[in-house]
Amino acid sequence: MPAAYLIVESSISDPQKFKAYMDAAPPIVRQFAGEYLVRGGRMEVLEGDWAPPRLTVLRYPSFEAAKRLYDSPEYCAAREL
Repeated sequence: MPAAYLIVESSISDPQKFKAYMDAAPPIVRQFAGEYLVRGGRMEVLEGDWAPPRLTVLRYPSFEAAKRLYDSPEYCAAREL
């Protein structure tokens, strides 16, 4: 079964809340068999005009696993941060 990728473009407006999210999210991601591939850092768009302020890419063993994470009560609570 092919892997699935969750791509998150985020803009941080409250560093305190973002820190709380960063503390809460990784254990939930692992619980659903996710793996962080990219978490922020230096970025350069080589073509086009897309300019995400921050980018995160996660890999899951399946589309269903990624959806289970995203729709889970645990991750919904973390996203609220």
